[in-house]
Amino acid sequence: MITPSALQKGDTIAFASPARSISAEQIQFAVSFFEAAGYCLRIDNEVFAVENQFGGSDALRATHFNRLLADTSVKAIISSRGGYGSMRMAEMLDLSLLAKNPKWIAGYSDITVLLSLINHETGIECIHGPMLNDMATADKSSCEMLIRVFGGEAPQYHFAGHPMNRAGKASGKLVGGNLSMLYSLAAAKMLPPTDGAVLFLEDVDEYLYHIDRMLLSLRKAGYFSNLAGVIVGAFSAMHDNSIAFGRNVEEMIREHTNTSNCPVAFGFPAGHQPQNLSLILGRETAIEAKNNGISALTQLSI
Repeated sequence: MITPSALQKGDTIAFASPARSISAEQIQFAVSFFEAAGYCLRIDNEVFAVENQFGGSDALRATHFNRLLADTSVKAIISSRGGYGSMRMAEMLDLSLLAKNPKWIAGYSDITVLLSLINHETGIECIHGPMLNDMATADKSSCEMLIRVFGGEAPQYHFAGHPMNRAGKASGKLVGGNLSMLYSLAAAKMLPPTDGAVLFLEDVDEYLYHIDRMLLSLRKAGYFSNLAGVIVGAFSAMHDNSIAFGRNVEEMIREHTNTSNCPVAFGFPAGHQPQNLSLILGRETAIEAKNNGISALTQLSI
């Protein structure tokens, strides 16, 4: 994999809205945060474009993102928010521009689409971490960790073990992100291979039966057959029907990853919640899952 250059004070971070629209007011905290950290910001008018729920038309969002990819003065691009829209413009992107000029791309949720494609098609690492709209309500450690990863730090985390963990140690390239987006990528035959990988999963605002359907479909398609390990973030605001589905998220993930019999670590502090710690997708990653005590995730230093 290719690691973009670490950011220095005075470098330029560009904002982009490849999915849902956003207002200037909604990103004001993020603007102040990055400026206080010593970065220059590029905030084009396209960041605030609106077409229905999207941040402008598909063509506008893709054209703007391509322009940022091509600009050698831009050292990182961070998405304003998720929602929906990345799949609609993904195939309009010219990722050869990024291959010629590697830079950090950061986001999560719907932006999983872009991070996955960039990892697979260019071999460039990306950051799964907070977006502009989240930063006002994110905990301080999440915002600060994003800055540290931009600056070249390799994440190392310790977090509480979980009684549903499948205990063990594993290592492999970190892939994944939002489960709904991975499911959509697989349906479009755009999901990268997962063999030998450590798979990260998170999601929000889904019915339990739909979580099961997505996991089952990915398992039957072979994406869970040869995993090295699984790291599970927040599955926030889950819903159930009046007649209970009868299984929780932990039970479903354990069941559908049985084909690999790999370590599974639940409770990693990332996803749609105030604590959303940054991970480098594409980076060699070691995990240790414990039922009691402390689990760990360590990403290789470059």
